[in-house]
Amino acid sequence: MDHRIVITGIGVVTPIGTGVEEFWRNLLDGRSGIAPVESFDTSGYNVHRGAEVKEFNAEKYTLNLDAAHLGRASQFAIAAARLALADAGVDIGSLDRKRAGVSMGTTSGEPREVERFDDSYVSKNLDRIGSEFLALYPCHMIAAHVASELNFAGANTMIPTACAAGNYAIAHALDVLRAERADLMLAGGSDAFSRITFTGFARLGAVAPEACQPFDRLRKGMIPGEGAGVLVLEPFERARRRGARIYAEVGGYGLSCDAHHMTAAHPQGDGAERAMRQALADSGTHTEEVSYISAHGTGTATNDRLETIAVKRLFKDAAYRIPISSVKSMLGHTMGAASAIEAAVCALAVFNDRVPPTINLNEPDPECDLDYVPNFARELRVNVAMNNAYAFGGNNASLILRKRSY
Repeated sequence: MDHRIVITGIGVVTPIGTGVEEFWRNLLDGRSGIAPVESFDTSGYNVHRGAEVKEFNAEKYTLNLDAAHLGRASQFAIAAARLALADAGVDIGSLDRKRAGVSMGTTSGEPREVERFDDSYVSKNLDRIGSEFLALYPCHMIAAHVASELNFAGANTMIPTACAAGNYAIAHALDVLRAERADLMLAGGSDAFSRITFTGFARLGAVAPEACQPFDRLRKGMIPGEGAGVLVLEPFERARRRGARIYAEVGGYGLSCDAHHMTAAHPQGDGAERAMRQALADSGTHTEEVSYISAHGTGTATNDRLETIAVKRLFKDAAYRIPISSVKSMLGHTMGAASAIEAAVCALAVFNDRVPPTINLNEPDPECDLDYVPNFARELRVNVAMNNAYAFGGNNASLILRKRSY
């Protein structure tokens, strides 16, 4: 039985563009989506910049549900799902809805709904919060809303493994399809910009005052962001029969836990290395075959150094020849959407043989001495791309995407 699973559609909602064409063009151009925060007043903070999605019209995508009664993360997820299906050329009406599923990841679910509840509590106006809160806030409702909007009645899963959640969701969708429990899966992640997230990272001292500078000697931290990324995954034979464009094959994945600390990564990058090693084994890929690595690359001092260590531990001397870039330098950290969007980046790199840059990389860090594709996109034959994601709690997830060779 042929269990090859391929990506045939990409949908993204990001701070640098909505839809695959605008997003990819701006990414290769090195455009930054980081700007002063507009969604709330940051005057009480010592940092003021974020990566927000501007001019987003949810009603353009929510054709069956009422956009006004959905959280922002659900709106993003539905938009990305519809964009991915359109990009894949899928006729939704022709699908067996019981074999069409959704697998999504998130960090915070619908944090703006919690903020609305808290604001009403503080102002002693809880009567403004009705029963709809229970249908909007829980994180599993993001995947449920996507399924309800599209009438997808198959497997439906929400995986809240923070910043690695998108990769986890894609990995789960891969398992569902390999086991022939679905004909098509929508897989990705979604998160909305919020005071909760911004405040948490600001209090940790992890937010940069101006720019996200992954792997740069003068990096000062991450920039919170928002968005969604959704991929259409389906078996190769099904995609071939319907004449679908194939971006890339999802070769395999690796998951691990540092089992070390709630917020700090393992000091030798142990969990990150194991996730990468398992992804290579699951996909039957050798280290010398990897053409490009999409880094987690948050721009924090610890993450970038430890990610570099982990790559060197696994790839050894070959680490110095593999281009690595962090699109968070342009998108900010979109939380649970991050690795899903970055998986889309890997699929596009494999399909187009181009890799995006790490912008704002001006002063090399002696401890981060690999090829991080500084400031300018690069033409490169990408046969195999690795997508890495690391999260609080020590959750690590790596994916292997490879070029269609059949």
